[in-house]
Amino acid sequence: LFDTPGGPEVLQWREVATPEPGTDEVLVRVEAAGLNYIDTYHRSGYYPLASLPSGVGVEAAGTVETVGAGVTEWSQGDRVAYVLATPGSCAEYQVVPAERLVRVPSDISLEQAAAMMLKGMTARYLLRQTYPVSAGDTILVHAAAGGVGSILVQWAHHLGATVIGTAGNEEKAAAARQHGCDYTILYRQESVSQRVREITGGEGVVVVYDSVGRSTFTDSLQCLRPRGLMVTFGQSSGPIEGFDPVLLSRHGSLFLTRPTLFHYIQSRDELIENSQELFSVVRDGAVTVPVNQRFPMSDTAGAHRVLEARQTTGSTILIRE
Repeated sequence: LFDTPGGPEVLQWREVATPEPGTDEVLVRVEAAGLNYIDTYHRSGYYPLASLPSGVGVEAAGTVETVGAGVTEWSQGDRVAYVLATPGSCAEYQVVPAERLVRVPSDISLEQAAAMMLKGMTARYLLRQTYPVSAGDTILVHAAAGGVGSILVQWAHHLGATVIGTAGNEEKAAAARQHGCDYTILYRQESVSQRVREITGGEGVVVVYDSVGRSTFTDSLQCLRPRGLMVTFGQSSGPIEGFDPVLLSRHGSLFLTRPTLFHYIQSRDELIENSQELFSVVRDGAVTVPVNQRFPMSDTAGAHRVLEARQTTGSTILIRE
């Protein structure tokens, strides 16, 4: 929990009463919660919350503990996972609306499910809906070794795209190549836009997936071919400020979008469709979800520090102790 916005030090591991599910709600015994950049935005106040104190974390997996009145789809012991817009998944128990739960297949572990719900479903809507990537497309993925980036790279490779990925060091670049990047660019040492033009024979890419924000935005526009699509879906380096829309025309009548997962899974049908396709590509082996960092829930502050220092690759989870 945290009482006021701030750095990782505001997070406190406290003992509170176990909540009770209401009508159409389920109490989930959380086994693992995923860590995402959106958690740091909630904690810092960059995404203001309606009320404080607040929990932190938006995705988790576990088992059904009890169900509230009116719940017929779920029973005690069912293996479930979820993503919520309201933070609070980094806890031993959480009450979740029954319609927001999805069933975890028996051959996917709860830790893996916790690590991939937000990141995996984000990759799915970005690749399948925001811009439907197909064989022959050449795309650019920033932070290609990160949580969403590593899934994006694998899935795009599976779809037959040529994938260019950026990374901060050679170790992360090697991880991105292992996941299916055809080309990697060390953004601290090379001009991303110049390398993209070299790789594409001057044409540019059809779409850029950018979760970095301020430090990559302008360069990303310069990587696109005429009428290409700029997808900015995060801002780990800070918010984009002072943007002049005329830049889109100067760089080739470009398109710009700032999507978020929750608008792509608003209905239960959308949620089920998205999650089932994610589970399918994971079970088929087309996409793996590497859990490279594990922290106890009591050290959520430490996990936030490592994430914000860009010292993580793949997914990070917080484990029930």
